[in-house]
Amino acid sequence: MSRNATSSVSPPSVKTSSLLSFPSAVCVCAAALLLASCQKQEAAARKLPVMVRAETVAMADYAPRTSLTGVIAARTLNNLSFRVGGRVAERFVDVGQHVDQGAVLARIDPQEQESDLRSAQADLDAAQAQLTQSAAAFQRQKTLLAQGFTTRRDYDAADQAMKVAQGSVDAAQSAFANAQQNLSFTELKAGAPGVITARQVETGQVVQAAQAVFTVAEDGDRDAVFNVQETLVARTPASPAVTITLLADPQVRATGKVREISPVVDQASGSIRVRVGIPDTPAGMPLGAAVIGSVSAKPAKAILLPWQALTSSAGRPAVWIVDPATKAVSTTPIEVLAFDSGTVVVASGLNEGQSVVTAGGQLLSPGQTVEISGAGQ
Repeated sequence: MSRNATSSVSPPSVKTSSLLSFPSAVCVCAAALLLASCQKQEAAARKLPVMVRAETVAMADYAPRTSLTGVIAARTLNNLSFRVGGRVAERFVDVGQHVDQGAVLARIDPQEQESDLRSAQADLDAAQAQLTQSAAAFQRQKTLLAQGFTTRRDYDAADQAMKVAQGSVDAAQSAFANAQQNLSFTELKAGAPGVITARQVETGQVVQAAQAVFTVAEDGDRDAVFNVQETLVARTPASPAVTITLLADPQVRATGKVREISPVVDQASGSIRVRVGIPDTPAGMPLGAAVIGSVSAKPAKAILLPWQALTSSAGRPAVWIVDPATKAVSTTPIEVLAFDSGTVVVASGLNEGQSVVTAGGQLLSPGQTVEISGAGQ
């Protein structure tokens, strides 16, 4: 009886254990199959090449073009001043006004100069009268000496008196001419046609001789003045052709040559003043107009790549290089010389003949195989 009871209890225990383990086994198998499938898909994805564009590295002449802003200035600036002192009686021009050669710009009160002229005239008249008298006395002595009615001593004295009178006349004539000239100096005239750029005098003001009164920018060819960094001056050819463009109207253009380079570096800005002469300056480039000067630097050998080719590796500029045998890519650090419009100028890090990815680099990873677009065409 006990044997039957024992045998009847055992089979249910075995069936319960089998039923509990079956679902777990199914789950494990399913997970393993899913993982294997994902790994196969990833492996297949890694093996698929990425379509990119590439460019073969080649050296080229690179001449960076530099553009700076400057102003139009007069080639010749004259500081005009009175040659005699006095009170300014009249002023006829102002800043910005164009004047012709010989035009009267200002006049000082000529009262003192007129008085000096009258005095010089009186001295000249007196000297000429004395000369006339001395000449008549000498002629009498000369006639008497020929007749034997005078002595040689009286003749020599008359001759000496006439020569002294002649010297006095000469001195009086010189003083009179100086007085006339000083009177003409009371009018300040333009020595050449030009534009008044500065004025330092007002009517009623007392000025000294040689005191600057007006500044005139003479007509003729103009200069474009630029403040250029010292490093740019060193990299620029000796006599470059400079393209000058009016900032307000780019259609107004001219070509100039460097005429003057300052030998002194400005301590505040670290720049050098460069004057570019503009032959036959266009009428559309007035004094003070803002212009843009463009010049090409000395050509240098460099590698030019599209900016899309640039990537980064360990915080440094780099590019993707395509292995010609395996078509696998890898990054190579480069040294960038300059960034131009749409172009990266590479100084070093690449060799001629290498293939550089120029488009599609954002989809790449090291060791990735690629297919170059247009390679078979």
